[in-house]
Amino acid sequence: MKDQNENQVLVKSKAFAIRCIRLRQFLMKEKCEYDLSRQLLRSGTSIGANIKEAIRGQSRPDFGSKMNIALKEASESEYWIELLLDTNYLTEEQGQSMLDDCRELIRLLTSIVKSTFTDDDKD
Repeated sequence: MKDQNENQVLVKSKAFAIRCIRLRQFLMKEKCEYDLSRQLLRSGTSIGANIKEAIRGQSRPDFGSKMNIALKEASESEYWIELLLDTNYLTEEQGQSMLDDCRELIRLLTSIVKSTFTDDDKD
């Protein structure tokens, strides 16, 4: 198994979680926005937690299931960012930057989930 500092999806998910935390702090302080940012905080930090759990999974199906949950949380995060952008809580630049990071995680996780379940079919 790779050293966890070398696991790119784990590193990127943690960086995204930190961005979500900082965005929540900014939105509460500067925009008095609490609800959408709370949802993003929950889903955005859950991605990495599920990836971390998957890495220590008990089996290949357990790994795949946790990665799939992380993918669902990333998709949910994308939705909350889009709402924050569409309601002008985020500037175009802020929103696009968050979306870019989120969509990169979605691509990585989609690839991992597909290969995990495709490889199971070969066994």
